[in-house]
Amino acid sequence: MMAKNKEPRPPSYAVSVVGLSGTEKDKGNCGVGKSCLCNRFVRSKADEYYPEHTSVLSTIDFGGRVVNNDHFLYWGDVTQSGEDGIECRIHVIEQTEFIDDQTFLPHRSTNLQPYIKRAAASKLQSAEKLMYICTDQLGLEQDFEQKQMPEGKLSIDGFLLCIDVSQGCNRKFDDQLKFVNNLYIQLSKSKKPIIIAATKCDECVDHYLREVQAFASNKKNLVVVETSARFNVNVETCFTALVQMMDKTRGKPKIIPYLDAYKTQRQLVVTATDKFEKLVQTVRDYHATWKTVSNKLKNHPDYEEYINLEGTKKAKNTFSKHIEQLKQEHIRKRKEEYINALPRAFNTLLSNLDEIEHSSWSEALKLIEKRPDFQSCFVVLEKTPWDETDHIDKVNDRRIPFDLLNTEEAEKVYKNHVQHLLSEKRRVEMKEKFKKTLEKIQFISPGQPWEEVICFVVEDEAFKYITDADSKEVYGRHQREIVEKAKEEFQEMLFEHSELFYDLDLNATPSSDKMSEIHAVLSEEPRYKALQKLAPDRESLLLKHIGFVYHPTKETCLSGQNCTDIKVEQLLANRLLQLDHGRSNLYHDSANIDKVNLFILGKDGLAQELANEIRTQSTDDEYALDGKIYELDLRPVDAKSPYLLTQLWTSTFKPHGCFCVFNSIESLNFIAECIAKIRAEASQIRRDKYMANLPFTLILANQRDSVSKNLPILRHQGQQLANKLQCPFVDVPAGTYPRKFNETQIKQALRGVLEAVKHNFDVVSPVPTIKDLSEADLRIVMCAMCGDPFSVDLILSPFLDSHSCSAAQAGQNNSLMLDKIIGEKRRRIQITILSYHSSIGVRKDELVHGYILVYSAKRKASMGMLRAFLAEVQDTIPVQLVAVTDSQADFFENEAIKELMTEGEHIATEITAKFTALYSLSQYHRQTEVFTLFFSDVLEKKNMIESSYMSDSTRETTHTSEDVFPRSPRGSSLDYNYPDSEDDTEGPPPYSPIGDDVRLLPAPSDRSKYRLDLEGNEYPIHSTPLNCHDHERNHKVPPPIKPKPLVPRTNVRKLDPNLLKTIEAGIGKNPRKQPSRVPAAPPEDIDQSDNYAEPIDTIFKHKGFADDIYAVPDDSQNRIIKVRNSIVINTQGEEENGFSDRISKSHGERRPSKYKYKSKTLFSKAKSYYRRTHSDASDDEAFTTSKTKRKGRHRGSEEDPLLSPVETWKGGIDNPAITSDQELDDKKMKKKTHKAKEDKKPKKKTKTFNPPIRRNWESNYFGMPLQDLVTPEKPIPLFVEKCVQFIEDTGLCTEGLYRVSGNKTDQDNIQKQFDQDHHISLESMGVTVNAVAGALKAFFADLPDPLIPYSLHQELLETSKITDKTERLHELKEIVKKFHPVNYDVFKYVITHLNRVSQQYKTNFMTADNLSICFWPTLMRPDFENREFLSTTKIHQSVIETFIQQCQFFFYNGEIVEAPNPAACQPPPSNAVQMVEPMVPLQLPPPLQPQLIQSQLPADPLGII
Repeated sequence: MMAKNKEPRPPSYAVSVVGLSGTEKDKGNCGVGKSCLCNRFVRSKADEYYPEHTSVLSTIDFGGRVVNNDHFLYWGDVTQSGEDGIECRIHVIEQTEFIDDQTFLPHRSTNLQPYIKRAAASKLQSAEKLMYICTDQLGLEQDFEQKQMPEGKLSIDGFLLCIDVSQGCNRKFDDQLKFVNNLYIQLSKSKKPIIIAATKCDECVDHYLREVQAFASNKKNLVVVETSARFNVNVETCFTALVQMMDKTRGKPKIIPYLDAYKTQRQLVVTATDKFEKLVQTVRDYHATWKTVSNKLKNHPDYEEYINLEGTKKAKNTFSKHIEQLKQEHIRKRKEEYINALPRAFNTLLSNLDEIEHSSWSEALKLIEKRPDFQSCFVVLEKTPWDETDHIDKVNDRRIPFDLLNTEEAEKVYKNHVQHLLSEKRRVEMKEKFKKTLEKIQFISPGQPWEEVICFVVEDEAFKYITDADSKEVYGRHQREIVEKAKEEFQEMLFEHSELFYDLDLNATPSSDKMSEIHAVLSEEPRYKALQKLAPDRESLLLKHIGFVYHPTKETCLSGQNCTDIKVEQLLANRLLQLDHGRSNLYHDSANIDKVNLFILGKDGLAQELANEIRTQSTDDEYALDGKIYELDLRPVDAKSPYLLTQLWTSTFKPHGCFCVFNSIESLNFIAECIAKIRAEASQIRRDKYMANLPFTLILANQRDSVSKNLPILRHQGQQLANKLQCPFVDVPAGTYPRKFNETQIKQALRGVLEAVKHNFDVVSPVPTIKDLSEADLRIVMCAMCGDPFSVDLILSPFLDSHSCSAAQAGQNNSLMLDKIIGEKRRRIQITILSYHSSIGVRKDELVHGYILVYSAKRKASMGMLRAFLAEVQDTIPVQLVAVTDSQADFFENEAIKELMTEGEHIATEITAKFTALYSLSQYHRQTEVFTLFFSDVLEKKNMIESSYMSDSTRETTHTSEDVFPRSPRGSSLDYNYPDSEDDTEGPPPYSPIGDDVRLLPAPSDRSKYRLDLEGNEYPIHSTPLNCHDHERNHKVPPPIKPKPLVPRTNVRKLDPNLLKTIEAGIGKNPRKQPSRVPAAPPEDIDQSDNYAEPIDTIFKHKGFADDIYAVPDDSQNRIIKVRNSIVINTQGEEENGFSDRISKSHGERRPSKYKYKSKTLFSKAKSYYRRTHSDASDDEAFTTSKTKRKGRHRGSEEDPLLSPVETWKGGIDNPAITSDQELDDKKMKKKTHKAKEDKKPKKKTKTFNPPIRRNWESNYFGMPLQDLVTPEKPIPLFVEKCVQFIEDTGLCTEGLYRVSGNKTDQDNIQKQFDQDHHISLESMGVTVNAVAGALKAFFADLPDPLIPYSLHQELLETSKITDKTERLHELKEIVKKFHPVNYDVFKYVITHLNRVSQQYKTNFMTADNLSICFWPTLMRPDFENREFLSTTKIHQSVIETFIQQCQFFFYNGEIVEAPNPAACQPPPSNAVQMVEPMVPLQLPPPLQPQLIQSQLPADPLGII
């Protein structure tokens, strides 16, 4: 059973390979290739093929188990499958003859027959004979595979006769053929099949092969197979053919000629090689090793095939070549990188053409090595060349190996660099020459296309030299310069016409008539016409300017960083901090001073005498005063001293005071001159700010003869100088003393110095000792024009250079405090320095005691702004005009400056104001005395100003109030009294530089007076030691007053909403913000919010019949008194004045007017603008008419007469004093009264807010409900998706995205094209990102209902009041979930998009705050006619901002993020009304007809309406 189940064994054949063998004499130097043939057949893999097999063996090897004392080798067996699939096993025997390595004779064997007989044996036997592999196996059999010859014996089934057809090694082919013939005869006797194998055909000799073939042809059935063991050609074929002859059942193999077989074999090798090389090329790191790579590839079929055909050695060589190529490629790339980096290195190190233009390459190399930046560009390697070091692997080191510069390539780069510098120099010269050519062509206007200019420059040499790109670049630069200059001049022109803009009613929009007037006036200006080709830009500048008039803040200031408000805040923050720090270092509390440094100034030895007297009264320079010991350091300075006082002032010696001693008129004059020099030099060199404010003490020396006649004169003159210097004067005590100086005088002088030091310490002390810092006696506003050609430091120097200057209370960054003696008392003056645009809010709403109006005499715009501002100031408030220029000589040398200075003084004369000048090149006019008379004038009118202000405020709020001026929280304030003296007055202020008697330089007789007219310090003047003070209550300071309630105007002509959008777009920046104002500072213990009158009933009612109820606080007791204000208008005049006659008479004062009605210059300037478009009346006629006043005139807008409903302007500009037709006014009054009665009836009817339709075509998509535009599969409207995708793909970083409006025509075209084809590609339309953004916003604006439903607005408003941020955000998240699903999906999509936009704020400048400003009206659709809605606009905007910032939290369950701007993330206060300042109800009228505004404004020049 077992035998049946066994598979039949494949047939087994034994083949004996025979051929020429024997000694070297017989076979030559090499064999015929029997061993190689057997090796290739039995072990065909290339790694197992050994080309060398020796037959010369030692006796030991011959007797080993492999040879086994036989002259044949057993090569093993091979299992072979035929074409028919039948397997057979072939045992291979090689018959040879082994030679003894000692005797070189054949080894003795058991079979002593000759080789021919022995090789023909058909039976072989050798016990335990091992398979032969290679020569190295002999003697080391245990290290190789051990396989025995089966059963120790074999029967030969066929013979393979090998004939070497190569040239042979010292062997004749005829002898071999003769040997083969004899051998064949013996083999044929065995009757076994014989095949002839022609070996070494790869080295074949053709006639040898032909002889073999001829030999075989003479024999029967003798086949010749042409073989090559080296290339494995036909090796297997010869054995297969022999097997077929032994087994006739097998198919007869096809004998292929050597060349054909060789080609087939080589094709296999080539294919395998290509596959292997591709496999190797996957290795890209030239650091890889063969061991690592071969382990990774050993199982890959392409790898195995190549190894079998070519062997591991060749594979490794191929791999090594590839690695070397990778390395050389890496080196080549690094070298290319270095060569490419050389120009940049040369530009850094050899950028100066003058140095290298004539230098050789070797000189340039030396120059490079000496450069300080050499190490940053080059590296010097220890080993060279660089490509044979490890530097090639330092890919992060971009420095160039210095030895690379020794190559020709580097030298070539250097020469190219020099040529480039030369050509670039020439190119730059020609570009500049061409630029100058363009500058000479006068007709080139801003915005003119290059194509219109090129014909005029085609013959220019520079134009021919430079490229087209360079010429366009130069022209573009030239255009930018002239455009920028034209825009600056246009902006300057707008400021020069400030009266045209600043009489706008800021509580309404500019009317179309007003816009027409503006264009009519400006169109006459050449600077307006200069921008004719840039009409859109010109219109944008105009709208931006109007927008700035409406929203005047330092952030939106047209002067940018040159805004006066910004510069003032920076200067005060720096100077006041240094001022306080310097004082605190220089002066110490007198209780802590142990050492006093003193200068002693005198003439003719007086200073030294006083120093000696003090030392006489001291003990080791220690002086006892009032129970305390002081160390004195005295430095006397005489008239003959070679050093000035300022040169003796060092870092180691800073004096606390200076004793000035005199005993004659000459010595007193010397003192005065020295003090003037000290202060002038200190101010010029600014080495120490307090040198000019050094405390001085005048000491009169005793006369030897006590009856001297000069003593009274000296006393009087010394006292007068002390008064001017505001310093102590120490007189000669009564009695007779033998010495010049008395102990009482010295002690009195020392006390004065210590008191002065203590006073200076008190000024900077954190705890006020004289007066509460928050309380000021006078509040002065200094106004300056932004961008004026002088430094803010100049106009503030009269204050900052005085040691009486200190910082205002915290939060007032643009204010400072002055402690100054005015009259007989010390006053605290708050100086607030503002730009004119910031001062407008202060002028209208806050208490100001006086204005210092500064303008540049070099700039017409500065005077224009001053006129516009001054025209609206109440004529009860004192004004000081200050003209600023370089020097007094400008008045005579420059007609423009002379004209502006003359105009300033003329205006000052007309309104009875003060006028002075500041000179940047003069120190004299930078002293506080410049404003002394002005301060005195303000102080005199203080009560009248405050009464006028309070009555004006009361008139707008209530008829009665209690305790308008609250009592000061302190009982008294400290004042200084001065001794009576007929000359005890401050020096006069600097004279006016112009006027009827022009005197720009003082007369010689007045120079002594002006020389002594130095800065007035606040040191008291004492004839005796200061030991007492008078106490009295200071004047009361009114509390902050709430801005006047806004009274609605009726019949006011308003602007088209589209024009309003145009103005808003022209602003281009933040939404409307209230200008920064400095409120009247309240006492610290009173809550500011309690000092405002809050409206109880905010219902919007008609003027004249309003039942307005206000809560007026009692400041003294904090009681709230409700006063019902019922105003019934009896006459038109009462409406104009704002009160009844009863109230007016109770005040007993005239109502304040404005300065424009007191100055013919101001009045006629404003009148001239109106006359250009409305009237031909002369200025004199208008001004004369304005001097009469009649009741019954209907008063329109006081701020802007052009907004008045009166159709015809009959008396000039809108002056309260101008008369009108009484009969006509009576008729109007009746109509108005009747209308008011009708309005008094309650109206319950509500009005639905419907936005205006923007489109002028029918659409079945835009304006449709959102639910009709989406599906469950596509919850986002296709148009929205296309727009957002376009914006995010092409314009996410566009500056001003969603803020800058796109072209209106493009927006309409986008929607029209989409209407026709929903698959339209926005990219193919070539529209801008801003146009697509505008079309997207228009889509939401056209929806029937806003994306955020009206029903949720109130909930959003209430939720925004929650103070806790986390709770507020969670509540908002719940509200969002209440959205309709369609609205929710679209809202989520839009907010996510806006969040992505805000993330690019560094490039597009659109933060979440800016985006919310642009988008909240679109998403919420507010009703701007609803007054209640206007008060919460900021809250709604902050809600949208929160959605954008917290997008991940609201829609993607993300974490709450911290807002980049903390202020923007704070929750709104609980009182929504207090969150923002009260806003003006924006009454939008019906849109104007297009034909009404078409002639006034270009048809949508910016594409933003």
